[in-house]
Amino acid sequence: MLTSSNRLLRLLSLLQTRRHWAGNELAATLAIHPRTLRRDIDKLRELGYPVHASSGVAGGYAFRAGKALPPLLLDDDEALAVALTLRTAATGTVGGIEETALRALVKLEQVMPQRLRHRVDALRSAIVPIPRDGAAVDATLLATLAAACRDQLRVGFDYADGKGRASTRLVEPQGLAHTGYRWYLVAWDPAREDWRTFRIDRIAGAPEVGAHFAPRPPPEGGDLRAYVSRSVNMAPHPEPARVILHAPRAVMATRIPPGAGQIEALDEARCVLQCAVPSLDALVYWLMALDVEFEVLAPAALQDRLRLASERLGRSLEKMAVPKARG
Repeated sequence: MLTSSNRLLRLLSLLQTRRHWAGNELAATLAIHPRTLRRDIDKLRELGYPVHASSGVAGGYAFRAGKALPPLLLDDDEALAVALTLRTAATGTVGGIEETALRALVKLEQVMPQRLRHRVDALRSAIVPIPRDGAAVDATLLATLAAACRDQLRVGFDYADGKGRASTRLVEPQGLAHTGYRWYLVAWDPAREDWRTFRIDRIAGAPEVGAHFAPRPPPEGGDLRAYVSRSVNMAPHPEPARVILHAPRAVMATRIPPGAGQIEALDEARCVLQCAVPSLDALVYWLMALDVEFEVLAPAALQDRLRLASERLGRSLEKMAVPKARG
C-alpha cells in the first residue's frame, strides 16, 4: 500500500491526466476507500490545488482554474519537453517573453533530477539557435488572439498590408498558424465575405475583442497550416518566383518547409517550385542551398541576380592562389 505522501502524488498525477474522474473509478485506481479519497482531496485543496467535486450519477473530481498556479507534477518526458520549449521561446519569434522564459527555465532546471539535467545539457549543446528574419510578435497579442479564437469572439484591429496600406479590420478569428518564419491569423472577413490571412507582426496596437459569433466550417477542412501556406505563396508579390528543380517532388518536400513555397510534380524526376520571397538575394542563397540543379522560369530579375552571383563566384575562384609544386 502506498504511503500517504506517495498516494497524494499519485492522486495529483491522475487528476492531471483527465478533465474529469468518477469518484469510484478514481478510488479503485488508487486501491483506496472512497472516504480515504475524499480526505486526500481535502489535503490537496489545503495545499492550494483547486479540485472541484460534483455529486450525482456523473459525480466525481476535476481540476478547475484557481486564483494561483499550484505546483505541477511532470514526468521525465514532460519536464524535458517543457525545458526545450522554454529554451526555444527564449530565442524564438515571439517577443516580450525571452527573459520570462529564461527565468522559468532556470527554476525548472534547479529542481530537475541529475538524470534529466544531463539530457537537457546534451540537447542544449547540440542545438544551435539560428536568428530568424522578420519582426517578432508580441506574446500578449498572440494570447489575446488565441483566446478570441477559442471563445469565438470577433476582433477588430489596425492592419498594414505588404505595401504599407493601413486599414481597420473586424474579423471572426478561426486560428493561428506558424509557418516556421512568421505567425499568421486565419479569420473570416465579413466585409469581404471570404477567409483571410493576416501577418500578426503587421497588426498595430492592441486588438479590440467584441461580440460572440457563430462558428463556420474552417478553410481547407481545418488544415490551417495548408491554407496559410497556399494563401501566402499565391498572394500577389513584386517578385514571384517559379523554378524547376531537378529532383522528385517527394525529395524536395523534405527540404522545403510548407510555408516556404508550393511544390508541384513536373515528372518523376523534376518538380516546380512557386514561392514569394521579399529578397531576391535571399532566394538566390536559398536555391543554392537546396543542392540540386534548377532552372528559373520567372522572374527575369532573379535570373539576372543569379548571373551576377555566378560572375562574382567565378572571379573569386580565379583569385584563389594555386599552390606551387615543390621541386
